[in-house]
Amino acid sequence: MTAIDVLERARASFVQRSWGDAYKQFATADAGTPLDLADLERLGLAAYLSGLDEESTLAWTRAHTEAVRRNDPQRAARNAVLIGAGLMFRGETAPAMGWFARGGRVLEGCDDCAEHAWLLIWNAFAQMWGGDPGRAQPAFAESVTVGQRFNDSDLLTMSRLGQGMCLVMQGQGPAGMALLDEVMVGVTSGEVSPMYAGIAYCTVIVGCSELFDLRRAREWTAALTRWCDSQPDLVPYRGNCLVHRCELMQLEGAWTDAMEAARQACDLLSGPVTWDTLGSAYYQLGELQRLRGEFTGAEESYRKASGSGRRPEPGLALLRLAQGRIDVATGVLRRALNETQDPPARSRLLPAFVETTIASGDVVSARAGADELAQIAELLDAPYLRAVGASAAGAVLLAEGDARSALRTLRVAGSAWRELDAPYETARVQVLIGLACGALGDPETCALELDGARNAFEQLGARPDIERLDVLLRRPYGQAPGGLTAREVQVLRLLASGRTNRAIAKELGLSEKTVARHVSNTFAKIGVPSRAAATAYAYENRLI
Repeated sequence: MTAIDVLERARASFVQRSWGDAYKQFATADAGTPLDLADLERLGLAAYLSGLDEESTLAWTRAHTEAVRRNDPQRAARNAVLIGAGLMFRGETAPAMGWFARGGRVLEGCDDCAEHAWLLIWNAFAQMWGGDPGRAQPAFAESVTVGQRFNDSDLLTMSRLGQGMCLVMQGQGPAGMALLDEVMVGVTSGEVSPMYAGIAYCTVIVGCSELFDLRRAREWTAALTRWCDSQPDLVPYRGNCLVHRCELMQLEGAWTDAMEAARQACDLLSGPVTWDTLGSAYYQLGELQRLRGEFTGAEESYRKASGSGRRPEPGLALLRLAQGRIDVATGVLRRALNETQDPPARSRLLPAFVETTIASGDVVSARAGADELAQIAELLDAPYLRAVGASAAGAVLLAEGDARSALRTLRVAGSAWRELDAPYETARVQVLIGLACGALGDPETCALELDGARNAFEQLGARPDIERLDVLLRRPYGQAPGGLTAREVQVLRLLASGRTNRAIAKELGLSEKTVARHVSNTFAKIGVPSRAAATAYAYENRLI
């Protein structure tokens, strides 16, 4: 092939979005004769979309330098923006801001051009992701006007994307999602260049996640999957796509496929460039391992998530709960909640907090957590969050001894989870419904609900839940091991959580003498000599 043939093939591959082949052919042509400015820019984009970030930065830097040499400040600024945008999307804010500053410098003396707006919006994105959406919002609004005036579809897309996310982050979810839906119409119809289309897909799905908008998240993740699959060589957004798919597949009960997606995401996001979403990939892998009873693997995945910048709560706390380390789990979640003020972020921690505080016997704290969760669900008005809130409220009512009210609330939760096509959460609610029926003197319905839940857990591979259910199925509800009374079980649970006799007495409204008698009777019935042995007995017999 002649040099011209190689270059023509490179351009054809670029048009067909065969990024890997386009990069190879452009690089081959460049090795013989240095590429002109337009082809240097194509080389940079092909390299970037193939996951070759150093090569893309080098090509765009050469393009920037060539544009400066030609006294074309607008094109020089565009290349600076491309370099900075790629760095920003990977979470490398400081070098990105350096390139934006360089872009601004070459534009000095060029007043009326769209490139000023490009620099404006990327500085606004830095402010927005830095936690100041209110300050960023006017810049996005200004850039929309500029994008319309210059008929720049990429600039319009990114400006409206920023506007929508600012609204979402400031609690104006419906208005924000309306803008984001408008953005995605342009993206899915092919009006937006590939680099900015990928950024828009990933950012909009993050917005859906912020609002717990499961329907939109599913629709846009499916669209992102199709978009990625149409470009087999595409690298930058594929790992992010797999993380989103993994979250949805986990909820939908496709755990085997979700595990595969999580492992692929970890591989794609960890090299050669480490992306800022790598922590989320490891976290999702840890969640699946925990649910399947692979506790050693889950522990390692949560630690890798933390090392990659993703806080491991609430997953790590729930792992500790599953391991019987209730005090540790509760302490982790109390600390995490104390550090978290944002309502959507708190709502991700509160369900685990309710679960662990019920397990520790601290029903008062569980009630406070469930009530706050209900308030956030009302505020955000998301079906997913309403289902979470109803599940937590039902569990607390059951722990408080109000089985009748618990059953009504849990029925609502079960229906909500079925509508969301979430089999694991549905089965967890079934267990609570069964326990409520047992407490109301209906052992037959209790057994049916627990059997149904067990079948669901078996299909999912939820080994820890199966083991807990096996204990319940062998022992009718209300019948404690060792012939313990309900009060003795209550005392044993509190004792196992580390409380002293004085603390137990205060919790239950009893005298210390009465508590001491219950402790003594309990030790005699179950045949243990110490509080440590009693705690181990409680864990072994699933009383906690």
